[in-house]
Amino acid sequence: MSMSTSTEVIAHHWAFAIFLIVAIGLCCLMLVGGWFLGGRARARHKNTPFESGIDSVGTARLRLSAKFYLVAMFFVIFDVEALYLFAWSTSIRESGWVGFVEAAIFILVLLAGLVYLVRIGALDWTPARSRRERINPENSISNRQQ
Repeated sequence: MSMSTSTEVIAHHWAFAIFLIVAIGLCCLMLVGGWFLGGRARARHKNTPFESGIDSVGTARLRLSAKFYLVAMFFVIFDVEALYLFAWSTSIRESGWVGFVEAAIFILVLLAGLVYLVRIGALDWTPARSRRERINPENSISNRQQ
C-alpha cells in the first residue's frame, strides 16, 4: 500500500476546490456589488424600523413568557422526530421488523415525554387562578362574593 502524494490528492479533489473557490468568489462579488450599488442614506430615519408606514410606539424589547420558548423547544424536538421517522420510512423494507421495533421504541419514548409534559402542566397556558377555579369551582365563587 503506497502513500498518496500531494499531487494525487490535488488531482483527485480538484473539482471540489474549484467549486469552493467559485462559491466564495460569487459570495464576495455579491457583497461588494451590493455595497457599491446600495443607497447611502445618512438621514435621521435610516435606522428606525418601518412598520407599514406607521411610526413605532414604545420599545421592541419585550419580555416574553418562558412558555413561548418551551413551545419552540417542543416544536424542534417533534420536528426532529418527524425527520427521523421520514428517514426510517424510506428504508423500511431494508430494516425489516428490527427497524420497526426500533422506530416503535423511539415513538414510545417521545410519547412518554409528551405525556409527562402534559401531566406537569408544561402545555397548560391558563393562568393559575383559572386553574384553581376549574378544579374547585364552588370555592372560587364563594371567594368572589366575600
